[in-house]
Amino acid sequence: MKRTNLAIVPILVGMALAGPIHAQTTEAQRAAVVMAASYRVVPNVVYQVASGYEAKLDLYLPRGQQGPVPALIQIHGGGWVGGSKERNSLTFLPYLEMGWAVINIEYRLGRVALAPAAVEDCLCALRWIIRNADQYNIDASRLVVTGYSAGGHLALTTGLVPSSAGLDLQCPGNEPLEVAAIVNWYGITDVGDLLDGKNMKSYAVQWMASMPDRYEIAERVSPLTYVRGGLPPILTIHGDADPTVPYSHAERLRDALDDAGVANQLHTVAGGGHGNFTLDEYQAVYEVIRAFLKQHGLL
Repeated sequence: MKRTNLAIVPILVGMALAGPIHAQTTEAQRAAVVMAASYRVVPNVVYQVASGYEAKLDLYLPRGQQGPVPALIQIHGGGWVGGSKERNSLTFLPYLEMGWAVINIEYRLGRVALAPAAVEDCLCALRWIIRNADQYNIDASRLVVTGYSAGGHLALTTGLVPSSAGLDLQCPGNEPLEVAAIVNWYGITDVGDLLDGKNMKSYAVQWMASMPDRYEIAERVSPLTYVRGGLPPILTIHGDADPTVPYSHAERLRDALDDAGVANQLHTVAGGGHGNFTLDEYQAVYEVIRAFLKQHGLL
């Protein structure tokens, strides 16, 4: 599939938000039509049933590939209590532009089940993807997991939590849960830090509710708990003026990964808040992502 220029991606997003795309004059319009014609979508596949809830995922699969392709697993944000996979469906356009497959997943929100349900579901989604990779022409050795905010936290736990933690016990199968890399957009790394004190956040309190062992559960679902040698490379993107997820979470993760000898990178958006970066800042971020993926043999 012909690659579009990264500078066109925000234009494609804007066109998609505006309405139907007509292939007429501009390069961006032509690129959007080429991209649309080059993929098939398999929506709302049930990968897990728990708490009476059918957790679903959408697959975006490139047509005409000669062999298995790398895949992005995307996890939406919303503080574990809101959001949807559809809300962030435009954010993975740069990966479609690269010819990757994309799997966009949902999970149990807090109103359905409290922590650690979301973490468990994302691990089950990963196992489902690994078990079904051949069917969808996906290269299970080149899975990159990403997410935004609470989705960034879940991307980290999906790539970091070992089987010894017991959070994958309800996932069918016994395939090892491994990813090739993690791209963490301003994700929470210490859940307990958000339950009280100066960094207390209502979304974290709501996800834990009044469980008497909430601090123990918070530690069990915190990425910092699982930092150790041998983890996949991790790229973190975080604004240093983020009012929703403290920038210190990114710094603490970087320092812990450095101490453990894990390949990682922190890209700081100077003055950046909780996402909603400028066009130039997004352009810079995606250049960093491309370089990161290339450095680790994923492009």
